[in-house]
Amino acid sequence: MSFYFEPFESRRPPEPLPYSAARELLWQFLAALSLGLGASYIFWRWTASLNHDALWFAIPLAVAETCAFIGLVLFTFNLWRDARPAVPPPPRVLSECVSAAAAEERPLRVDVFFPSYDEDLELVRLSIRDAKRLLYPYPIDVRIHVLDDGRRATMKQLAADEGIGYITRTTNMGYKAGNLRNAMEQTDGDFIVICDADTRPLPTLLEHTLGYFRDPDMAWVQTPQWFFDLPAGRRLPDAWGRRWGRFGRLLGRGIEACAGPMTVGADPFVNDPQMFYDVILRRRNHANAAFCCGAGSVHRREAVMEAALKGWVAQVDAETRRVVGKVGAKMGGGEVGGDLEDAMRRQIALETELTPYKFHVSEDIYTSIVLHGDRDRRWKSVLHPWVQSKMLSPQDLQTWAMQRFKYAGGTIDICLHDNPIFRRGLDWRQKLMYGCTFWSYFGGLWNFAFLVSPIIYLFTGIAPVASYSFAFFKHALPFLIANELATMVGTWGVINLKAKASFIAFFGLNLRALWTVVRGETIKFPVTPKERQSGTFYRLARPQIIIIALTLTGLLMQGAALALTRRGDLGAYLTNLFWGLNNVYLLAGFVRAAGWTPEE
Repeated sequence: MSFYFEPFESRRPPEPLPYSAARELLWQFLAALSLGLGASYIFWRWTASLNHDALWFAIPLAVAETCAFIGLVLFTFNLWRDARPAVPPPPRVLSECVSAAAAEERPLRVDVFFPSYDEDLELVRLSIRDAKRLLYPYPIDVRIHVLDDGRRATMKQLAADEGIGYITRTTNMGYKAGNLRNAMEQTDGDFIVICDADTRPLPTLLEHTLGYFRDPDMAWVQTPQWFFDLPAGRRLPDAWGRRWGRFGRLLGRGIEACAGPMTVGADPFVNDPQMFYDVILRRRNHANAAFCCGAGSVHRREAVMEAALKGWVAQVDAETRRVVGKVGAKMGGGEVGGDLEDAMRRQIALETELTPYKFHVSEDIYTSIVLHGDRDRRWKSVLHPWVQSKMLSPQDLQTWAMQRFKYAGGTIDICLHDNPIFRRGLDWRQKLMYGCTFWSYFGGLWNFAFLVSPIIYLFTGIAPVASYSFAFFKHALPFLIANELATMVGTWGVINLKAKASFIAFFGLNLRALWTVVRGETIKFPVTPKERQSGTFYRLARPQIIIIALTLTGLLMQGAALALTRRGDLGAYLTNLFWGLNNVYLLAGFVRAAGWTPEE
């Protein structure tokens, strides 16, 4: 069977960003300067700049700016330190990976899991065949299993043809987490490699990750996810030449002569995860706060099962106390006998689910929180910065939105119902790191305020500040410039503008996910499609299109009025002109992605 990504098979993953002590020192200086200027700006905004004639507008925007500044503080803490972890040599036998003196002197056993539901059989076959090519310098027992929640005879036959294990179950309870639990009950590997159906491990995966488990407290190793099929785009003259012929090619060459080489159509959905893995998650290693992201991770079975058993016991104890108290109250405040209490406990134990991986739409980060919060073991994690697998990226806005909505909804649900900030066992650095993740998913609230504020001014003439005076620019511009410089240095080697645009344009999905969780609706567990959905998806970009249209209309109306009457605040108009056009630019990529189609 032919797949669209066959032309990309020759691509090789990027190397991790190099570490530079000098650049880190410069970043820390600029970041500290940015935070100092930002604190001064926020203080001035609240004490000296609010438009008291329009507090309905001024206060919400000041709140939004304050929330964004808190996010900047958390982001700075996240990026503060960087260092590549020292990769230990791969262990020969199990005794090198556990603390027990009586550990067996035998080769390691590794289970490789491929959870599946309805993915294309041949796509899964490619992943399995890559897993069968895993290398290791010493004898090792690697067992590959497809976990088929679709209960398909054809998938069972594929497993038999490839000589791997086939594991299924009668229900889909717990979705992926339940599928993993069922597989753990039927396997006994010391370590578990979790792959999605389209995760194709590189041969070095085990050799480069199992060495971390020489530390008996290492619970899991996460490796970067690499989408090897990202559209590379075309140079501007070629792209425009295909669309408008010779004229377009000449126009593209003229623009490149002035602005340098330009690429059109590269990574239209900002799927490249290098910013997340090689900058954000990698810099959580020093705080022992790199969380699991599912595919491409290696887990110590002991850690997952021990945490699950502790959680199960705590849940049984809590439910037993609740039931015993309820029965005692019905008995008029009398005590429940020991035999009856034991019987209740046994029944509750039978009815309580053991969940090695939390039954949740974001089971990966949820399980990470549970393991990091174990006060007895102090389990560790690490982000191994070298790519060890390749997988497919969303190829249309609908698939992208489905995936991002699931991430946002799951993370917000954890934040509102089992927030790790209040969980005992996590240290303060881990809580701040998790807090940074959760805070970012509420960004849709203040990003929406930043997007509509210029529109309100342009259509009403009402400003959220007392005046766009010299004092305003004196406080705002140094902070904005320092922040941009700090971000540029702190994320050196990764294009930050695309990530920023995606974060701003994501506001609609953020708000929808937040509203879904607040209303108590369950975030669904849809399987992300592995092939492009047909058509265009401008309906998904309606909020962005409306804001762009209103912003441009307001700029034209206010600009025309200013030019014709020569009355009005030129400084205020120019400020909102820059602000509005910046918003349009950041949202335009989302709208282009809605209509993007791959080249044949």
